[in-house]
Amino acid sequence: MKKHKVTKTYQEINRKIREGAVVVVTAEEIIDIVERKGAVEAARTVDVVTTGTFGLMCSSGAFINFGHSSPRIKSSKVWLNNVPAYAGIAAVDCYLGATSVVEGDPLNSVHPGEFNYGGGHVIEDLVAGKVVKINVEGYGTDCYPARKFEKSITLQDLRDAILFNPRNAYQNYSCAVNMSDRTIYTYMGVLRPLMANANYSTSGQLSPLLNDPFFRTIGIGTSIFLGGAQGYVAWSGTQHNANVMRGENGVPREGAGTLAVIGNLKEMSPRWLLGASMLGYGVSLYVGIGIPIPLLNEEIALFTAVKDEDIYTQVYDYGVDYPSGPAQSIGEVNYRELRSGSIILNGKTIDTAPMSSYYKALEICHVLKERIEKGEFLIGEPQRLLPSVNHP
Repeated sequence: MKKHKVTKTYQEINRKIREGAVVVVTAEEIIDIVERKGAVEAARTVDVVTTGTFGLMCSSGAFINFGHSSPRIKSSKVWLNNVPAYAGIAAVDCYLGATSVVEGDPLNSVHPGEFNYGGGHVIEDLVAGKVVKINVEGYGTDCYPARKFEKSITLQDLRDAILFNPRNAYQNYSCAVNMSDRTIYTYMGVLRPLMANANYSTSGQLSPLLNDPFFRTIGIGTSIFLGGAQGYVAWSGTQHNANVMRGENGVPREGAGTLAVIGNLKEMSPRWLLGASMLGYGVSLYVGIGIPIPLLNEEIALFTAVKDEDIYTQVYDYGVDYPSGPAQSIGEVNYRELRSGSIILNGKTIDTAPMSSYYKALEICHVLKERIEKGEFLIGEPQRLLPSVNHP
């Protein structure tokens, strides 16, 4: 086990938070502190670094309990604003997926160019306090005799509403281009032919899992900012993979770890949960996530000082290679290049655009920083660390 010159505990940091003596900086601010003072002094003087991301997270949704009707019904089919939810759980429980779309014409082929409406928008409408129509069908049993039920509800009318997202906050993600000779419509946005543009989807140096590449502090039970409320890491996310190629700084150079997260939808805000309509693809949900990283030692301080130019990702062709899978990387770029507005790939200058918002990710960092400084948000010690690999 490595010996560190600085060691802190979660208990010590939380005591400082309660006493109003904690020192908190954002993932952007820690870069300069480590450069000027070094990792040891940074770990000695700073207690918490706040990270953030705000982007499309398709693997999201909400468990909803809409309460019993009279007479009672055992739901076999459920729709919210005509968007189907999964009803195979219990009598009045359902799961509304963010990418579920209004039945009939999910890609708006009849009215091209119009916005789709789906689960992500229903979730946004609920947290915005709007009225949502729920329709339920059942097959009738002795204890649940009703076969149909409909009602207009708001979020506060629901017995329970729990945001549970199986895969969020991807630890790095690919950059998408289109090498075919036609425009394509993807979850990475509209990609013009012959590599005319490149889209990416990570907040770079602000991104939570890029600031803790070996999951030293992020694990099951970690307290997080989720959709504007306090949520938690519930498990490693689906497709979590720590065994990927990494740079000398330990940061993955491709998609790696993910988080399953949970929180009370009734406490969340439409500012941080936004339904999205992707032309020619369908719907999704923008999710705001912020994770405080306690500087337990100088090694963690060094990790949080990662810069955009030190974070590399792979470029994939979404026109031919990606859909046929498995895709092979056609190049590698860093986030400083991506955020500059253009990259050079195979000798060609290509315009870039983010699918996530650095501005809102930084805002999450500052909101979380303020809550910690006010004593409103404590650092949750993970009960179990997520699968990872040893740092060389």
